[in-house]
Amino acid sequence: MDWISDQHLSKIEIQEEREGSEKPQCAKENYTLENCMKLLPMVTGQLQWMPFVDPKLHMSVIQFIYWSLRQIDTGSQDASMTATMERLAEVILKGAVQKGSMQKWTKKSTRSKPKPAHFFKSSSMPLRFLSTLVVLRTAKRMNYLTQAFRSLCVDLKTDEGKILFLQYRCVPIILSHLTISKKCLLFIALNALVEMAMNNDKIYLKIFLEDCSNERFFHTLAALLQNRELDISILERICFILQKVSEIK
Repeated sequence: MDWISDQHLSKIEIQEEREGSEKPQCAKENYTLENCMKLLPMVTGQLQWMPFVDPKLHMSVIQFIYWSLRQIDTGSQDASMTATMERLAEVILKGAVQKGSMQKWTKKSTRSKPKPAHFFKSSSMPLRFLSTLVVLRTAKRMNYLTQAFRSLCVDLKTDEGKILFLQYRCVPIILSHLTISKKCLLFIALNALVEMAMNNDKIYLKIFLEDCSNERFFHTLAALLQNRELDISILERICFILQKVSEIK
């Protein structure tokens, strides 16, 4: 899973961001998309066994799920995939608890009761951060999304959180929530971008601003600015972010 995530899925996503979304998909990319859609329901089902698995391995599973999700257009999918997304968001947010026994699989008795597998509420920031991104990518319920954005903004106040944001190329995920239809999320979603734009490290700030310098970013903010009823606090945040991006020649 580590190899597929790092060497294949993440590179496809980054390449597509640089080349633009208008480029038609080749057969190899369609093949990857089809496999991701087949695997996600299976991997989601496996999350129930995570309490029996060494916590050190949880990161590999969630990372694989994340990069697989980045290959899929969550806005257009069939009913079965929609159900998978909803189930995935719920399990990642609430965690997985023991439901049954692994004895029939391992033929070994469990000496100590397995602990619940925490993802979104993990004490490990990398696992918690990645789990937050999975929720933002899959959840439809506003209370789930609000919890995820609040957790994200807290983590982005740390240097480690900012590095993880850049590592997992989070700008497209934030942009997907910057719409008038999600007015209640606009303020907190923009706060995530503001936190990144306030980065004191010039190298990390440059990488973030370059990630924002694309057509989708400007189309998203332009669509927001066309709404005359936006709150002044939202307009201030948009202007601050655009001011930062305009520093790139």
